[in-house]
Amino acid sequence: MDCKYFGECGACRIYKDGYEGQLSEKLEINRDRFLNFYKKDISVFKSSDSHYRSRSEFKIWHKDDDIYYGMNHLQHKGVVLVDDCPQVNEFIHALMPKLLISIIDKDIGYKLFGADFLSSNSGEIVVSLIYHRKLDEQWQEKATEIAKELGIYIIGRSRKQKLIVGQDYITESLNIQNEVYRFKYIENSFTQPNSKVNEQMISWALKSISDCDGDLLELYCGAGNFTIPFAKKFNKVLATEISKPSINAAKENMLLNDVHNIEFVRMSVEEFVQALDGKREFRRMNEIDINAYNINTIFVDPPRSGMDEASCRFASRYDNILYISCNPETLARDLDILAKTHDIMDMALFDQFPYTHHVEMGVKLIKR
Repeated sequence: MDCKYFGECGACRIYKDGYEGQLSEKLEINRDRFLNFYKKDISVFKSSDSHYRSRSEFKIWHKDDDIYYGMNHLQHKGVVLVDDCPQVNEFIHALMPKLLISIIDKDIGYKLFGADFLSSNSGEIVVSLIYHRKLDEQWQEKATEIAKELGIYIIGRSRKQKLIVGQDYITESLNIQNEVYRFKYIENSFTQPNSKVNEQMISWALKSISDCDGDLLELYCGAGNFTIPFAKKFNKVLATEISKPSINAAKENMLLNDVHNIEFVRMSVEEFVQALDGKREFRRMNEIDINAYNINTIFVDPPRSGMDEASCRFASRYDNILYISCNPETLARDLDILAKTHDIMDMALFDQFPYTHHVEMGVKLIKR
């Protein structure tokens, strides 16, 4: 990726020797980190070297009578004003300068301080414009004109206010093992930022569970990114998630893909373990017959904090564990527990965040 802001913009932090150089560095770091657990080759799944982000956030910076996109400086020296970002996908990249011109022309830049972009692989885009002022009907009229002219959806946000111009979501299509899955991605909710690496990640996960049978238990299911493809491989899936908006989106995505063998339950992992062990009763579990499940496999995709010790002990009950991690440090900590009862059969590195220190890791474990 050729970016004139390398070394200044904090969005990218590893740029010596280009894409392959940063990938080699991350692989070496994580090969050493997991050497006590896994001595075979770690499978590597690459990103495109540019235009890979389908979700991105920018500051809006005011200077004289003009406005600019801004990013934090790499060395914490204020804000870097940018007129180009080769990280974002081609659709967002093409839209960014046009949007600034429209905001100035329509005079809706007053107290605007942020712009968030969410795009599908086909170019459907929601832009969230974030303000330090209350938005009125005049703003909505002008935003509607911009949305129509640019062929996008716009969300206006300010304190305790959300105005929707068009709709607040996009519909993404993912091609996974020659099958297309559709997902509703809602503005201001978590989605995978690198859609092409996400496709590779789901494909790897499906391949990893291809020899598993029975039913699946999934913890931290989010909006069903893995859950729905998994449902095609298992008899039944029981999936838990603490976030109410994510659970609601997961249920919509299930119907969007004509999948009917998933039961979603909104509760934390800690609550679910307590319910499963009969230590507490939850009304949210009343309609779920846990005894009807034949669970041999558990899938976990926790937040950056990883799993706590109790959750790891719980996961260790199952024959097959598939773990996707967005933080290799907490993954290594959790493997200290999981590797006491399970052997690591495969590890993968997914370069979800090129030119940064961040990666996603996948681990397949089987009980000894």
